[in-house]
Amino acid sequence: MRESKTARIVRMHDEYDILRQVIPAPKCALHFSTPLQLLIATVLSAQTTDKRVNTVTPKLFATYPTAAALANANPTQVEDIIHPLGFYRSKTQHLLGLAAALDERFNGDVPHTMEELTSLPGVGRKTANVVLGNAFGIPGFPVDTHVMRVTGRLRWRTDWRVAKSDPVKVEKEITACFPPEEWTDLSHRLILFGRATCHARKPDCGHCPLADTCPSFEPTAA
Repeated sequence: MRESKTARIVRMHDEYDILRQVIPAPKCALHFSTPLQLLIATVLSAQTTDKRVNTVTPKLFATYPTAAALANANPTQVEDIIHPLGFYRSKTQHLLGLAAALDERFNGDVPHTMEELTSLPGVGRKTANVVLGNAFGIPGFPVDTHVMRVTGRLRWRTDWRVAKSDPVKVEKEITACFPPEEWTDLSHRLILFGRATCHARKPDCGHCPLADTCPSFEPTAA
């Protein structure tokens, strides 16, 4: 039987209530003290793990505490620091370009609007949403691979059959169903749930708190 839009939204909220109980205090996995540090860490997190990023950022932040310092850094020295992350040459160029833009256009400060953030080189909606929600407390819903996978398996979005959905469309569809004050924590919970239970290759359906209502539940995975 096909699920109506109203029934789907009711189920989404019921399932999210369970995630709120299972993950009561979600937070950003990247370590940071300032908006600049979070912006840099988020850019570095592309194609690697937050845990690995956290191993190199303390030295990076201590060596280059401001956007101006990073903009004028010796590229080789930055490469040496972030080398463990992979793609260190291209990431170094991204960081230096980003830092230069911040220094030249915003006096080294990180802007706090989606339009200004995404005007910076190498900053897309996902990164901007991370910074808005976690550094400034402004509602943001970052859509990463975990969010895409979990919302697809739960059939929270209408295009779940599409192999590569548009993250912007997913962001708009999911956030339309929840109040803005929930967006940041909602993303965190979906990401943490994806990492801990709803794995990419083999979801742990046998220990999933959403198994009773999940349309993708596989008893054989128990």
